Amino acid sequence: MTLLTPIDRREALRRAALVLGGVLSAPLAAGVLAGCEARGVPDGTWRPQALTPDQAELVATIADQILPATDTPGARAVGVHRFIDALLAESYPAAERERFVAGLADLGRTLQASTPDQQRAVLERLDREAAPFFRSLKELTLVGYYTSEIGATRELHHAPVPGRYDGCVPLAQVGRTWAV
Repeated sequence: MTLLTPIDRREALRRAALVLGGVLSAPLAAGVLAGCEARGVPDGTWRPQALTPDQAELVATIADQILPATDTPGARAVGVHRFIDALLAESYPAAERERFVAGLADLGRTLQASTPDQQRAVLERLDREAAPFFRSLKELTLVGYYTSEIGATRELHHAPVPGRYDGCVPLAQVGRTWAV
């Protein structure tokens, strides 16, 4: 009989990337596997490393449109913009970082004078059209959110030490979670 050994988050992501055939972008996988985290400065305030403060605010605004606060905190509240900034600074090659910033600038010009409802409509259109920059930003937002402590524990209800295994549980009992 073979015993299954527990694996940590990095090993799980490595295996998932292999199974998915490299669907995740290389810089994203490298950043997550390296344990990328948004770091503050000694006085407790955060300053972006790869983005300007205005660009970081734009990323936070867009990320919050992708994953708004509901009964759980949204993308801005968990610091997805900080995650994205740290990933850009620490894991993205300069050329890819410049492409990301250029795409962000283009999207920022489009959203600049828009209301939140108009912004949402623009982002929904970009999502339907599978616009490359928006897909990349959405990927970073989702990974940043769901690998955060809040995303994993409050949204996905991840239990680091699982209890009893129940193979057939009514969805109403489980809720949003996909793994109990």
